[in-house]
Amino acid sequence: MSSVILLLLILNLLPQICTSKETARHIKILNQSGRRISISWIHPSSGARTIQHSTPDVLNGASLALESFVTHTFEILELPSKRTKMCLDGKEEDGACRKDYFTVNDRQNQVVFVREGVVVEHTDSYTIASERAEGLLERCKLDAREKMMLSLSSDEDENCKDEQNKKEIVVEEQQGFFSKLLVYWYGSNNNDDNKDTSTTNSKNSEILDQLTNCVQSGIAAEIERANEEIAFQATIRENMADHWENYTCADETLNTTEAKRTETWRGKKVSVMIDRPASKIHTVENFLTEDECKAVEDAAKPILHDATVADGSGGSHKSDSRKAKQAGIKVHWDKEADGDLIARLSRRVYDYVNHVLPFNIMEDGQEDLMSIQYFGRGPEEDQPDRYMPHCDGDCNGMLFKPGNRMATIVMYCEIPKVGGATNFRNSGIHIKPKQYAATFFSYIDPETMKMDDGFTEHSGCPVVEGEKKIVTQWVRLGVDKENPWNSFNTLGIKYTDAENQ
Repeated sequence: MSSVILLLLILNLLPQICTSKETARHIKILNQSGRRISISWIHPSSGARTIQHSTPDVLNGASLALESFVTHTFEILELPSKRTKMCLDGKEEDGACRKDYFTVNDRQNQVVFVREGVVVEHTDSYTIASERAEGLLERCKLDAREKMMLSLSSDEDENCKDEQNKKEIVVEEQQGFFSKLLVYWYGSNNNDDNKDTSTTNSKNSEILDQLTNCVQSGIAAEIERANEEIAFQATIRENMADHWENYTCADETLNTTEAKRTETWRGKKVSVMIDRPASKIHTVENFLTEDECKAVEDAAKPILHDATVADGSGGSHKSDSRKAKQAGIKVHWDKEADGDLIARLSRRVYDYVNHVLPFNIMEDGQEDLMSIQYFGRGPEEDQPDRYMPHCDGDCNGMLFKPGNRMATIVMYCEIPKVGGATNFRNSGIHIKPKQYAATFFSYIDPETMKMDDGFTEHSGCPVVEGEKKIVTQWVRLGVDKENPWNSFNTLGIKYTDAENQ
């Protein structure tokens, strides 16, 4: 009886035993199933679904971040279609909702893909490292084969007069560099002219495959160790960024971070602060004019309202993290040829974006220009106008979702007397605004189409005295006249698609 009680006690304590800092893990879940899903934690002793981690669900194309612990198990459950009220679109006789499970392991960088059919694909630092090692090794093998062919061609030309030498260097086209060495070794130590070449080549291929597997496992282990070190360093960086954020906003004497390099664009000085594939931060002096600022402010004045933020479920709401007034300004492109000031400014924005990024972005379907105004109410104000650290688009290092934001340009029309700097805390970049200048930043790698991993997370320091008036353009990729920005929710999912899931 006592043993039973002890067992029950252990089972009840199991969740606490397994939830230390050493076992904590960050999990990313990406729904690519084509269906709405819910995510629930499975209690280790009762097996009951006890915690709903999706509120109320995760739409197809959306993602969810979880903070969990090693050995915790989660259930991925398909939800009935809003349109048909059934799972599987009624294709199965019982209309049963599909489900799958995953368990948090002890590795870092865990990403769970929910594929078509609600099938879970659980990746982590080791599987990612193995894939990278396999790709690296495959490139090396292809390179070795190419060199092998060139070497064989050269050898045949040099030994064409000697039939015996030609015979010794015959090898299959697909043999790698190591196979060549083995064939030469066999040729110089085996005088049997009737040796079965195909058998030798088969043996060489087997040895090469064994060598490849050995090298691959070693490379994978090294990459995994490197990934874990990167994850550790990233955690340190994020913790330091919290302190850096408060320090830099409080220090009014702090000037703009020194640029990596400077260049010019249309006669304007450009300071390149960061130039990474998926993270670029520039400042451009004299980007807009006083007349353009006035035109935007006049258009915004009658429609200013409290600023909102994305709410994580596809909509937006007011938040204490963003204290400001804003107004969307429609650009009248039909008046561009007549010298419309707002159209002229907006055209300059897209010209600069296309100068930096290779997407040939057009104005069709893009968001309106946004006039944003912050007002200082003195150093004693306990809730000053500011914008807490955030990302304008996804900054999770995952693949870009069509229709989402991928670049931003912030233009300063009026700068405050005290406060109002822009911080990129994870990059250590502090930008003190200059009137009529602009800050540009992009958060997508054009080659891999992966998003920034937090380096362009930014904030607007509190405005203490004076006013800060900016014009912002969020730039999207994958929008056009037929698929404008407002046909997508804040998760980057089309409203029509979300309604039918």
